[in-house]
Amino acid sequence: MTALTEAPASARLGFGARFTRHMVLSRWTPESGWSPLELAPHAALELSPAAMALHYGQAVFEGLKAYPRRDGSLALFRPDVNAERFNRSAERLAMPHLPVERFTEACEVVVRADAGEVPQGPGQSLYLRPFMIAVEPSLGVRPSREYLFAVIASPVDYFFADGYQAIDVWCAPDHIRAAPGGTGAAKCAGNYAGSLAAKAEALARGCHEVLWLDAREHRWVEELGAMNFFCVTRDKAGGPVLATPRLSGTILAGNTRGSLIELASALGIPTVQRPISLEELTAGDGRVTEAFACGTAASVVPIGAVTTSSGRSVIADGRPGEVTTRLRDELAAIQYGDRDDRFGWMHTVSVP
Repeated sequence: MTALTEAPASARLGFGARFTRHMVLSRWTPESGWSPLELAPHAALELSPAAMALHYGQAVFEGLKAYPRRDGSLALFRPDVNAERFNRSAERLAMPHLPVERFTEACEVVVRADAGEVPQGPGQSLYLRPFMIAVEPSLGVRPSREYLFAVIASPVDYFFADGYQAIDVWCAPDHIRAAPGGTGAAKCAGNYAGSLAAKAEALARGCHEVLWLDAREHRWVEELGAMNFFCVTRDKAGGPVLATPRLSGTILAGNTRGSLIELASALGIPTVQRPISLEELTAGDGRVTEAFACGTAASVVPIGAVTTSSGRSVIADGRPGEVTTRLRDELAAIQYGDRDDRFGWMHTVSVP
């Protein structure tokens, strides 16, 4: 299989900077439940300044993509997994459950309406952002009694402007992303707001993203930016072993993470879910041969170096590793239709 190539500069869309013409809306109240899905023009939302999401942060969201397939079709990648996580996030924030079928249908409606706006270049796709916010106008500190669910869409290519290259990451010593008992396993807006100061610090230090450590010991790697973390080590025979932190309530269960674990197993690459220390990652003793992050927005992103207050540690030779690149290319081949979908991951959207 030929590795994906980077789109020419003239064809780049960026990430999340452009939006398609339509969105889907649905509203919830205790008396009526969810209203029928409404396809509407992409436009500003009318909210009361007392809408509870603006004051108490009841806001959850998801991210998934519709891929242009080589046979001319369009397909969503595992929307049921995103729908299930959406409901776990909603439950954590005392928000109503949205039927999985309704979630998937809403995504289909947007893709079908804006099929002509799905980009077709290498690495390009249509990014979907389903979200739910509390819209009841009230300053009472309690769960809202009115919610808005919506899906908007954005034609995108690479998450990072440099395309597929290894990134540098900053390990902030005095910031944490999530603590036990908190909302780390939920995809809620507040988690991202709380990460922005550390992200700004990373950029100021010449790094691309933040490597998050655990809240108790500031020792164990948890996530990379808003992505899940993996590294590659070697077994006694010298073969690659994929390692990732186990889900423990402070780490988001990523759709791409779960898919890569399945894919690695099918490719004969063993995977272990275990604690990974910052010391192990930065030791420079050859135990860690590759490291990468993964998520819907960025797919698979190699990590070339980790910077801490003690200095910069290069992972192996600082370039994308063999296992990292193979997993990325194999996953993309399934998503874009260059490989048979043996896992049943792709959900075709019928377009007239």
